[in-house]
Amino acid sequence: MPRLASDLRVAIVGGGPAGLMAAEQIARAGITVDVYDAMPSVGRKFLLAGVGGMNITHAEPWSDFVARYGQRVDLLRPYLDAFNAEALRAWVHGLGVETFVGSSGKVFPREMKAAPLLRAWLSRLRAMGVNFHPRHRWQGWSDEGALRFGTTQGEMMVRADAVVLALGGGSWRKLGSDGAWLPLLQEKGVAVAELEPSNCGFEAGWSPFFADKFAGEALKSITVTLSDVNGVSETRRGGLVLSRYGVEGNLIYALSARLRELIKRDGKATFYLDLAPDRSADKVLQEVGHPRGSRSLSSHLQSRLNLKGARMGLLRECLDKDSFNDVARLSAAIKALPLTVSAPRPLDEAISSAGGVCFAGLDSGLMLQRLPGVFCAGEMLDWEAPTGGYLLTACLATGRAAGSGVVNWLFGSK
Repeated sequence: MPRLASDLRVAIVGGGPAGLMAAEQIARAGITVDVYDAMPSVGRKFLLAGVGGMNITHAEPWSDFVARYGQRVDLLRPYLDAFNAEALRAWVHGLGVETFVGSSGKVFPREMKAAPLLRAWLSRLRAMGVNFHPRHRWQGWSDEGALRFGTTQGEMMVRADAVVLALGGGSWRKLGSDGAWLPLLQEKGVAVAELEPSNCGFEAGWSPFFADKFAGEALKSITVTLSDVNGVSETRRGGLVLSRYGVEGNLIYALSARLRELIKRDGKATFYLDLAPDRSADKVLQEVGHPRGSRSLSSHLQSRLNLKGARMGLLRECLDKDSFNDVARLSAAIKALPLTVSAPRPLDEAISSAGGVCFAGLDSGLMLQRLPGVFCAGEMLDWEAPTGGYLLTACLATGRAAGSGVVNWLFGSK
């Protein structure tokens, strides 16, 4: 005799966007849902990510959007197609939060904040009967198959008809994404790829003088050109930030996967900065070669090409003295300044992580083949994407898919 939805209970482990979306899908089917989270409240990384403006998705053409997921695009596409950027915006609107498209194509809530969106979402979930259990840290399974949680009152065992693991990746440890789940799954024979930093800074080995003088300086309206491990060249325009250890910022984050792969292969990665992207190489050569009279070279380059401050400092850091006495070499460097990085920053400093549960060990509903009834969603899956709304979109899309997968599995649908 088929079981009634009201007789079923599902445990969601992890109260980030993926876990909450899975909870919503399952609760809609009339199933009792319990959300367990190690932190004092849910959605902490979601809230912090929205401090500077809550970027929920991106409005670029869909073919361009899905391409941002790189090597995992074909694996993620079914989930993204089922919950694309327009569907995500409609879902946000259904929570009473209006959105708008910024000049860059990024989509934001009208108030630019994450807190109103999360409050409205949690209110909806509670009205649907979802139960929340903070300060419950998942510690694997008991010998009898129950979920083990560490709580302020000691260890607790929980039995559920199905489980969704949405435990995040390995970045932002203080907000709960610490990757501690990885060995717990490996013990069960689940294939997991090593967690690595993504959307992160990279070390460049600056001289002490340069680091002291220019750390924190932003370089805006430049281009970066990089050839990846397959020899495919890509040029992006935007900005980066000079740090004491090297470089960070949106341009670097967008290239982090390619830089990481080059470093794995070669021990380093070199990319090229165009410090004057609005001027052709011939124009730069003409301006550098213009007679400067008694002016210093620094004054000359500032006058002719507006090169000053950190841009000028970067030229001096990366070029030898002879290059400044050679008009052709200096001009070429302004248009293509080689910058070499040697390592990504530590995982805990990264915005997100790569690696995680391998898709080969999941069915189409995101259930672990080694652990029937256990589903995975969000950043703990083996994918990565740049910032710009892509991370959140895929977390919500996979959370929705895992929630639907649970419902289908419990009711015998395939």
